[in-house]
Amino acid sequence: MTGAPFVAHRGLLFTVAYEMLGSAADAEDVLQESWLRWAEVDHTQVRDPRAYLVRIVTRQALNRLRALSRSREDYVGEWLPEPLLTSPDVAEDVELAESVSIAMLTVLETLGPTERAVFVLREVFDLPYGEIAGATGKSVAAVRQIARRAREHVAARRPRMRVSRTEQRAVMERFLASLRTGRLQELMEVLAPDVVMIADGGGIAAAALAPVCGAAQVAAVLARANQLVAGACETTTVWLNGAPAGRIDIDGEPTAVSVVVENGLVTRVYLMRNPRKLTRLDEPAELAR
Repeated sequence: MTGAPFVAHRGLLFTVAYEMLGSAADAEDVLQESWLRWAEVDHTQVRDPRAYLVRIVTRQALNRLRALSRSREDYVGEWLPEPLLTSPDVAEDVELAESVSIAMLTVLETLGPTERAVFVLREVFDLPYGEIAGATGKSVAAVRQIARRAREHVAARRPRMRVSRTEQRAVMERFLASLRTGRLQELMEVLAPDVVMIADGGGIAAAALAPVCGAAQVAAVLARANQLVAGACETTTVWLNGAPAGRIDIDGEPTAVSVVVENGLVTRVYLMRNPRKLTRLDEPAELAR
């Protein structure tokens, strides 16, 4: 029975760690460390296993996040979250789907470790301030203040509007179709004038090292890339991080693409090309809250 609560809440625990870290590989490491600590606990003294496990995972994720901060500062080019293949069911929980979206995880990267933990636990999982205080080692009063600042910070940077999954999928399919042709005009028609494209190659795969801004510039970069891989590119609409997204296979090597849609146009393009971050595109991840 030692592992029963851990197994029962594994989806929740993985989601907490993943939202705090933006990396499935690091989240799995955190769960392994948390399992070892859970195994050392006298379970007869634990009144609420779920809350206790969330506390362990939060503390381990905070430790990992602080340790990773330096390596992410030295990362080659732009750093983007590790995409996850998800089932369409995840999108039915709108708040969960939004919280694990590539766009939101990218915003969460701009928070400090404690602010990120407080935001995730409060805004996504609706934990009481007292439980969050216990998990983060802060007073309840401090947690309330951190939560307010984090909400304001995220609100100023998150996508301005929410679109239906039907619209998201339709625009995604138009975007992928324009990528297949590589025609500038078709690309321009699906991109917002102020679109921004961020690519993550991690110094391993070819990718722009800085954000590309403006429809003309983004379309030109994508059209040029299409010319380089002409005939060797296959595009597929998939569900990534709770939303319709794209998978591009070039000579068998995958690239994940996620977009933000506003008023029927693409305002953000996230291209994940680092092969070390593309190992979770075949089996749906178990996400829960």
